[in-house]
Amino acid sequence: MIVLGIESSCDETGVGIVRWNADRTTTLLADEVASSVDEHARYGGVVPEVASRAHLEAIVPTLRRALATADIRVPDAVAVTIGPGLAGALLVGVAAAKAYAAAWDVPLYAVNHLGGHVAVDTLEHGPMPPCVALLVSGGHTHLLHVDDLGAPIVELGTTVDDAAGEAFDKVARLLGLGFPGGPALDAAAAQGDPNAIRFPRGMTGPRDARHDFSFSGLKTAVARYVEQCRRDGVEPPVADIAASFQEAVADVLTMKAVRACRDVGVDTLVLGGGATANSRIRSLARERCENAGITLRVPKPRLCTDNGVMIATLGAHVIAGGAAPSDLTVATDPGLSVQVSNY
Repeated sequence: MIVLGIESSCDETGVGIVRWNADRTTTLLADEVASSVDEHARYGGVVPEVASRAHLEAIVPTLRRALATADIRVPDAVAVTIGPGLAGALLVGVAAAKAYAAAWDVPLYAVNHLGGHVAVDTLEHGPMPPCVALLVSGGHTHLLHVDDLGAPIVELGTTVDDAAGEAFDKVARLLGLGFPGGPALDAAAAQGDPNAIRFPRGMTGPRDARHDFSFSGLKTAVARYVEQCRRDGVEPPVADIAASFQEAVADVLTMKAVRACRDVGVDTLVLGGGATANSRIRSLARERCENAGITLRVPKPRLCTDNGVMIATLGAHVIAGGAAPSDLTVATDPGLSVQVSNY
């Protein structure tokens, strides 16, 4: 079975193609992505209308490249992200998926963007046991309990305000590091001392929700520190601020992820989402998982960012799990719950 996946929830137009094998593994056949990140850089963040227009321009050539790379004419099924994400961006991908599914006379499967970030790990590490997934990106920070990729996923916790990746972007902009902020801040942090400034760890008190996150207070603490430096006539130590901020984020994310594994009784943690490319999040997760006897699974950075392969892979698992195809009238849902894996 060959599945084509379309992803357009934010600023990447992704088309991926995978083959589902008899041993319940997936083989990557094509991974084509057209990013509009450079168009958003001058605004310091993603502009929804700019993203939607970029998807319109990119979707057909990106899909044609994927078909050519995979050397196929027609897949056996089409999977597409229907949410969560930017409303206009989602509409472009879903409209294209419906049109191609109808023209090719193949079934359409509407799937959840967040489930795709978990499923894509199977391309590198094979079938996935019951696990906890930590998803960290510019729009999402979630702890998920996954028993089976073909079934609805249970959300254990999420951010109550800013996503961790959003906080990275905002702090990077505050420090004059540009957009996207994650890679620039990671590079700056490599030159700094992570213990130079003790920034707060949000929602880690005994009365706080065990699996939820908050990064708004941390972002504000960084802003106040920079303001105080300037009031004192001192140039803010960018490298130390970046390293200390990054340490605070990684500390909370990994601590709560390991806690969640223990709470639900699983011994596998999966990282996903673009912000998990951060070097400190990865290294601290590895250290804490080793100490706790937990197996850590992390896809390569290319697969952590938004792409069509993750949607194709999730679609393959959903189909193998016996889900019925989606109707061609299926709607996008920008606020789609993570516990809805397919329609």
